Amino acid sequence: MAVPVSPLAEPAILAVDLGTSGCKVAVVTATGRVAGWAFRPVSLVLVEGAGAEQRPDDWWRAFVEAGRQALRDADIPRARVVAVCASTQGEGTVAVDRDGRALMNGVIWMDMRGAPSVRRRMRGLLKVAGYDALKLQRWLRLCGGAPALSGKDPFGHMLFIRDHRPAVYEKTHKFLNVLDYLVLRLTGRFVATQDSILTSWVTDNRDVNAIRYDAGLLRLSGIDREKFPDLVRCTDVVGPLLPAVAEDLGLLPETRVIAGAIDNSAAAVGAGTVADYDAHLYVGSSSWVAAHVPFKKTSVVDQIASVPCALPSKYLMMALQTSGANSIAFLKDRIIFHDDGLVDSEPSPDIYAVLDAIAARTSPGSDGLVYLPWLFGERCPVDDRSLRAGLFNLSIEHSRETLVRAVFEGTALNTRWMMKPVERFLGRRPPHLTIIGGGGLSAAWCQIYADVLDMPIRQPREPLKANALGAAMIAAVGLGLTSFAAASAWAGIGRTYEPDPRLRRLYDDRFGLFRDLHRRLTPVYRRLNGGEGAGRG
Repeated sequence: MAVPVSPLAEPAILAVDLGTSGCKVAVVTATGRVAGWAFRPVSLVLVEGAGAEQRPDDWWRAFVEAGRQALRDADIPRARVVAVCASTQGEGTVAVDRDGRALMNGVIWMDMRGAPSVRRRMRGLLKVAGYDALKLQRWLRLCGGAPALSGKDPFGHMLFIRDHRPAVYEKTHKFLNVLDYLVLRLTGRFVATQDSILTSWVTDNRDVNAIRYDAGLLRLSGIDREKFPDLVRCTDVVGPLLPAVAEDLGLLPETRVIAGAIDNSAAAVGAGTVADYDAHLYVGSSSWVAAHVPFKKTSVVDQIASVPCALPSKYLMMALQTSGANSIAFLKDRIIFHDDGLVDSEPSPDIYAVLDAIAARTSPGSDGLVYLPWLFGERCPVDDRSLRAGLFNLSIEHSRETLVRAVFEGTALNTRWMMKPVERFLGRRPPHLTIIGGGGLSAAWCQIYADVLDMPIRQPREPLKANALGAAMIAAVGLGLTSFAAASAWAGIGRTYEPDPRLRRLYDDRFGLFRDLHRRLTPVYRRLNGGEGAGRG
């Protein structure tokens, strides 16, 4: 008979979730128990000209502080922590020198300053959806996708640095994604994973188990080959912790660092959705719908592709939107509690719970108020950097309550806009969505998503911890402690929200209006914001 392992004796993993809003760190046992948890915020630096940056030292400081706190709070001896593994925001770019020092702020996934440089790279005799046809064909055949015309990926970031920060480009030893930078600080090695390198658009992904750089794609990128790091798999052991880092965290020097994954790959694992076509909805600063699939495929028109991920021999279908819970954060930080020196108000620590309660008690449909959530352009189902957020049909009869409800509903309507292309891509309608990220904590939002999408929404027991849990699963698999199929049970479903059939007609009507507003306002947005959006509405 098997002897149970004491919780104090089982191995544990320091799992990192570095997102746009900050760094979450968990101590997770090899059976999926979260023994310690901490968070430290990271500030966003908005730059004129549609720029968005963060300071790499802020990422590191937030990780160390949160890591120490999580380790202190865990009821596990530090000697039992056998690995560190991270999940981070994707599509960020850090230029580092030979000593691993960041040469400028990290350019993150919201940044659109590289769009003009991307458009110049797309010049050709025949254009398809804004791309040179021959170049597009090569990217689709080898990569399964193509550079974002909005400039919101490392392809655009690197071109922006090359064209507008030539001194930085000259000194750059390697361009690293946010994940790669964190691994560098942990181990001293310059590497990239098969998913973190993806949106540099320089790898041949046709054999998902043997991804490699392609000489022709490297030439198309316009970036020198030597500025790209070596490639590793998500589950590879990159090395032991650097001695100074181990000492700083109070971990053993032999603690191993697993390569990890960017947020969408880790989330797909941490949500427990490892089976083919089992889809999840992430609602964090951004939002996406994703599902593992057994095929490589791309829809240029809808901005959806299946791409390399953490699971061996699988691809991850990704439909990514710029707008998610950032609309709720904007409502809190820029409207309700905006620090303008005129009103002395501080947000209560449970402000999100208050907003959740307001949304839950306010009538569906927000009394005719419609929110368009495009605070910083959009990506799917249209790649249009000119789109902006707005409130439509605001009247003197509306209140803060209807405004809050409209923001929740508008973000869900945006997700519904993306679901039809997702269903075409998958060749089926998902029977449900598993919701994760900070938005998944909101009972009101879960119900709104169920009603707007007319689809059951499954809420894990700890939706906010899905990315960190995914990082822990990747590490456990990399160390041979479990399999992805077995570890998927770590997530667990706490509640399922069923759609209310009485609201189907209301939200069908609201969705039609939402689409019509996009169609009618797109020329206005482009006139105001100088965009050259691609795709269709």
